[in-house]
Amino acid sequence: MILEYIIIVIYSFSLILIFCYALAQLNLLFNYLRNKKKSIEGPKFDLNNPNETPYVTIQLPVYNELYVMKRLLKNIAKIDYPKDKLEIQVLDDSTDESVETTAKHIKKIQEKGIDIQHIRRTNRQGFKAGALKEGLEIAKGEYIAIFDADFLPESDWLLQTVPYFKDPEIGVVQTRWGHINRNYSTLTKIQAFALDAHFTLEQVGRNSQGHFINFNGTAGIWRKECIYDAGNWEGDTLTEDLDLSYRAQLKKWKFKYLEDVVTPAELPVIISAARSQQFRWNKGGAENFQKMISRILRSSNIRLKTKIHSILHLLNSSMFTFIFLVAILSIPMLYIKNEYAHLKNYFYIMSFFVLSTIIFFFCYWHMYKNIYGGGIKNFFLYIGAFFTFFSIAMGFSLHNTIAVLEGHFGKKSEFVRTPKFNIKSIKDGWKTNKYIKKRPSVHVIIEGLLALYFVFGMYSAFIVGDQGGDFGLFPFHLMLFIGFIYVFFKSIFSKA
Repeated sequence: MILEYIIIVIYSFSLILIFCYALAQLNLLFNYLRNKKKSIEGPKFDLNNPNETPYVTIQLPVYNELYVMKRLLKNIAKIDYPKDKLEIQVLDDSTDESVETTAKHIKKIQEKGIDIQHIRRTNRQGFKAGALKEGLEIAKGEYIAIFDADFLPESDWLLQTVPYFKDPEIGVVQTRWGHINRNYSTLTKIQAFALDAHFTLEQVGRNSQGHFINFNGTAGIWRKECIYDAGNWEGDTLTEDLDLSYRAQLKKWKFKYLEDVVTPAELPVIISAARSQQFRWNKGGAENFQKMISRILRSSNIRLKTKIHSILHLLNSSMFTFIFLVAILSIPMLYIKNEYAHLKNYFYIMSFFVLSTIIFFFCYWHMYKNIYGGGIKNFFLYIGAFFTFFSIAMGFSLHNTIAVLEGHFGKKSEFVRTPKFNIKSIKDGWKTNKYIKKRPSVHVIIEGLLALYFVFGMYSAFIVGDQGGDFGLFPFHLMLFIGFIYVFFKSIFSKA
């Protein structure tokens, strides 16, 4: 019975933490809805006045981006801003033939009178953070806009973002990500679903109440003074953007989030690319929790509620660990429930935590409605999207749990870039992409075995107890099976 009680304690603890996270999401939703009723703009630069138009540097950190460099540079060259107040830095750490083709594209842009520089390093020390830091040392701009290689800002992007820096307390202006290939596949749809939730509920919900948010690594612009005051870029975590964001806000710099300014980007179209991106984001989140938690708790500059939201924000990725524990232990719990009648009241209480799923469903519906509109038809489409997203997200839970544990326990790893494809429609090909990881991880085999494990969980629903089975966890196990079998097969066959 000792083992059973250990399982019950771990399972209950995990459910409670997931419920707390759900309550935090609900609070962010309320913040989001309240913010919709506000109209607080603040002071702005008048960019029609040359005396108020600040110098801006655009940084493009790239590494082996053969397929998207032409598209990126062509797009950036269209940015509408006074040429005498704009500098573009291509921070190119590439080691392949893209260096030569990039240089040719840059030369053509320079011939148009645009100040664009091709900056190369002799090594990749600090990875993206190191490239940004070195570029900053010679940047002419007072403000530093950053775009990853797969982002395509609109021509008026600087005109929409720079004016907000007239408020001297604002250190960062961040924009919302759009998705040029949202409908390419099931994989891109669920990635878009997750990112849309972050860029609506979470970013607005936190920012509107003065809680900490994060610069998202791209599609944002920094005040150079803020970067230096916060301690500059550091490469000791895999999410240097989250790291610098927290250090800046602990220094009392304000962040301005612009939900209505959308910066289009390309989502990973194959699962190996999505896996590497998810691994970096989730491990980096855990690393930053370890790096920042004591500073947050000790800080006398921030409110208790902001501290709570900050902790939950940094533990976002760690939720996968608790989801994974609940998933694994749910089958033993099914047998314990039907074996020990004296625990019946405990299981009645535990059923309360299904409310977590209802809260997520309610919160994400507002996000979905904001993008696609309301109505009965869209609501039914949302139901399918929600359960598809949840199933596949749970299918990633082993992969992301490994990333989180590595982050919390301090295991260092290389910054693995997400390969870009320059794909918008299903007609576009990706199989010849030289950056694709050819061999799936050994963890994929475990994900396949977990799919079978949850088949056993569904079978168990028919045989446990003496009352004709117990189907309370059957939908949960079905979703877990769908999620793990999807991740397994897509990882093996590397298809979108």
